[in-house]
Amino acid sequence: MIRSACKSLFAVLETQHCLNLTSMLRPLPCGSPKRALGTILVRFKATMLTPMPRQEQPSLDPELYIAPSAVRGMTCLDREAFAQTITVPGIRIPKVVMNKVVKRLKRVALKRPGLKRVVDEDGGEESEHKLLLLDPTKITSSDAFSEEEAGTLRAFEVAQEVSQHELKLTYDNLKTDEILRAVLPEGQDVTSGFSRVGHIAHMNLRDHQLPYGNLIGQVLIDKNPGITCVVNKTNTIDSTYRNFQMEVLAGENNMVAKVRENGFPFEFDFSKVYWNPRLSTEHERVVSTLKRGDMVLDVFAGVGPFTVPAARRGCMVLANDLNPESYRWLKHNCQLNKVTSKVTTFNLDGREFIWGPVREQLPGLLASEVGVHFVMNLPALALEFLDAFKSLLVPELDKEASGKSNLPKVHCYGFSKEDNPKKDMVARASASLGFELEGHCSVHMVRNVAPNKEMMCVSFTLPREVLYGAHKDSQDEPAAKKQKCEEKLD
Repeated sequence: MIRSACKSLFAVLETQHCLNLTSMLRPLPCGSPKRALGTILVRFKATMLTPMPRQEQPSLDPELYIAPSAVRGMTCLDREAFAQTITVPGIRIPKVVMNKVVKRLKRVALKRPGLKRVVDEDGGEESEHKLLLLDPTKITSSDAFSEEEAGTLRAFEVAQEVSQHELKLTYDNLKTDEILRAVLPEGQDVTSGFSRVGHIAHMNLRDHQLPYGNLIGQVLIDKNPGITCVVNKTNTIDSTYRNFQMEVLAGENNMVAKVRENGFPFEFDFSKVYWNPRLSTEHERVVSTLKRGDMVLDVFAGVGPFTVPAARRGCMVLANDLNPESYRWLKHNCQLNKVTSKVTTFNLDGREFIWGPVREQLPGLLASEVGVHFVMNLPALALEFLDAFKSLLVPELDKEASGKSNLPKVHCYGFSKEDNPKKDMVARASASLGFELEGHCSVHMVRNVAPNKEMMCVSFTLPREVLYGAHKDSQDEPAAKKQKCEEKLD
């Protein structure tokens, strides 16, 4: 048993380039296993594990997939300027076994966009062989194959001989980041990241990238099927209407996007409303907590990413947004998803929505067994709107509701740049409500918006002390505003 174990050990050492090991496996003396092992160790020391000389490996060409230097500084895309001829290794394989060999050599086969890895050799179609092109960063010589790959070649009687093959590399064969890295100033940040909203790619270019905006847009359209328009944000999000100014970098000037989120279709003018494809998981998380028959009060509804799935889940929804364009597309998406009978829409300021339609319906809702949920997704300002809940209902007038234990659940979003964003969110929400929420709420980290900036959601049951507190005088209420209300359609 010890002899077998030692053989395994020496086999491993031999693969690590050590010689003179077989001499240690001469016939061992009879006796105990310990004596045999001692003899082997003595022989082991005597051999000194002579290192095996290593074969020199050719150096890799780091410039192999780099576009020609002449494209540096290009601002108007010239696709032909990226063409170049490169040399890659290849191995000659009989046609009859080509498919089987290729499957076993996936690790080392050439992988480039638009390039065939199996090509005819010089004899053309009449030849019984073809060439499998190999990745030059993995195969640098005939003995660079792994033992498993070499075994495959032997099994299919393929000569382990690598030849060099000239290959024309064009713009179509380069990846987005390779093209942009070759074009933009050397040493500058290169961005190929974007948010996709239907057929629109939305970018946030930095100042040094702006002169190359059109070229960057063209490359994104070329390399991403389905994208026909690339836009760049030119200012920060307007906190009032939650949209931002943008310029079209390349492609068609069509801002009406059609998207699907969590299985639901939405349509909207991306240049006039707010939509973030990175929030789909958060929308689904909150909606999954709702039950059929619940009432959802969507204070900043946008085009309906909370409203529509909540209604499809069987909830009734009061949905509000101040932006007239968001209000228009909110109604459109309710019709598109066939939930108009479950949704009533409003075009009001958030406080006016709470102090108007919500205040009228809330007593009846709380007097029932219906679950009530406020969704306040306006991260830049929503925490400041929590004070609208102070003394919203009057105990004397709403005796039936005030005696019940049914209180609304609030999901309020905000941004935080503090070292402890959870603590920051709770403190700010508590200050706005005038009630300490520590120990009475949960905080969920939604996503990282930017370095040192987090989007958070604080959820809590609206305290009775806040909802039925000392009632405000009439002069403290917001001025009345004409309500735009789309009544439920049967």
